[in-house]
Amino acid sequence: MRVLIVTNMWPSPERPALGSFVRDQLEALRELDDPDLELECYAFPPGGYAAAARGMLSDYRGRRFDVVHAHFGLTAWPSLAVSAEVHGLTLHGTDIHHRRSRLITRAAFPFIDLLAAASPELAKQVPGYPRREVEILPCGVATDRFVPLDRERCRAELSLDARERYLLFPADPDRPGKRFDRAGAVAGNCNAKLLTLGNVDPGEVPKWINAADAVIVPSDNEGFGLAVLEAMACQIPVVATPTGIHEAAIGGIAGSYCLPFDVQRWSEKLELIFEQPEMRTQSRERANSFSAERMAIRLLDTWRMHLNTPLDSAAADNEEKSTQAPWD
Repeated sequence: MRVLIVTNMWPSPERPALGSFVRDQLEALRELDDPDLELECYAFPPGGYAAAARGMLSDYRGRRFDVVHAHFGLTAWPSLAVSAEVHGLTLHGTDIHHRRSRLITRAAFPFIDLLAAASPELAKQVPGYPRREVEILPCGVATDRFVPLDRERCRAELSLDARERYLLFPADPDRPGKRFDRAGAVAGNCNAKLLTLGNVDPGEVPKWINAADAVIVPSDNEGFGLAVLEAMACQIPVVATPTGIHEAAIGGIAGSYCLPFDVQRWSEKLELIFEQPEMRTQSRERANSFSAERMAIRLLDTWRMHLNTPLDSAAADNEEKSTQAPWD
């Protein structure tokens, strides 16, 4: 199976966090060590759609892939420059929530054979759903990288006060939909210092998560909810709004909470966490159910289904690892 991944989200020196989840999925696919899978990737900067189309026309002229799979709605258009039996597209949120992007993305749907969304909630917002079939294909969390670490050591390495209250806002404060204003209000109400990730190198993010007493995600909308899963893989308490996969991920995990944003109610939940220094949640097993490896297997199985390709022995081995998704 010859597959080309096309994405406008990919880490760069200027924006090291951009699209790290797409890179993690690509690595997870390669680590499946499936002899039938030949995987390539074409990454380009956000906004460079015309140049990307020209580049792919030149680079892949005369070649035909079994699958060309694009990440992010607008990326579908340049990906169509490459010949394939199946053209796939995974929607991630902004491509549906932003009015102009939604219109351009929707116009590409007639040319897409495999349409997917990063979460069931996002799938329901896709124009034409449920008449239009939408697969659920998130990238998943890199549970090999996001692991519990010693909080005291993490704080020392990040030059943070060992005795301070810290809350982590796991996003760039300049992204309006992530609602940094809400995070600041809650941190102030709890007399806690607020940490942010912004342009932190992805390799350092596990330290910042483990250094925090809790991770807070007060977003208006999430296409998926990766930050919550990363915290859960590190067994750090989470308070998050019910969007994306937050409810499915957090539900039933003691010490973590999924509820509509309200400064007072969120502060009360966080005080419960602060009252238990060094608190760790029993959430890693749940995070593993959303792992990059499991989601890569799900994606590979979906490609095979659309190609009507019989499972070979390696694929059968992977199928044994694949369990029912948490949202199924």
